[in-house]
Formats: sequence, structure tokens, C-alpha cells
Amino acid sequence: MGIFVWIIIGLLAGLIARAIMPGRQPGGIIVTILLGIGGGLLGGWLGSAITGRGMTGFSFWSLLLAVIGALILLFLYQLVSNMVERRRHHRPA
Repeated sequence: MGIFVWIIIGLLAGLIARAIMPGRQPGGIIVTILLGIGGGLLGGWLGSAITGRGMTGFSFWSLLLAVIGALILLFLYQLVSNMVERRRHHRPA
């Protein structure tokens, strides 16, 4: 896929994942694009490992895999962020 397609799928996947996932997520449009591109890489790898079919260009399947990957990344971010926040507030004196 060309870089332009990665950016477009990344933006769409990042926006959809941020709309689906509750809670506060950091960053603006660049972080959203990077989230979607990272989600596309993760989703493509998972889709290829599970179904034998990874990302195939600009298609519904590729967008779906990218959104699933982005949701996983957002979940992991929130999990780590919550653990750090708890540790910061529960330090013994």
C-alpha cells in the first residue's frame, strides 16, 4: 500500500476507534493517524495470523482490521495509564 493509503486508513481507523472506546485519549490528528497506522499494523498481523488474510489495500476488510488493532492499542494505553495513575496516588509516605 502507498503511504497516502496508510495515512487515510490510519486517520479513519483512529477516528472510529476513538469514537468507540470510552474514556479520555491523548493527542490530536497526528496521534490519531499514528494510532490508526499502528492499529493497521497490529490488525493486519492478527488478521494474517488468524485468517490467513491480512490488509489488502483500501478495503472494508483493511479498515476493519485497522480499527480492531487501534482499539487494542487504545485499551492497552488506558490500562497502562490507569496503572501509572494508581501507583502515583497510592505511594506510601
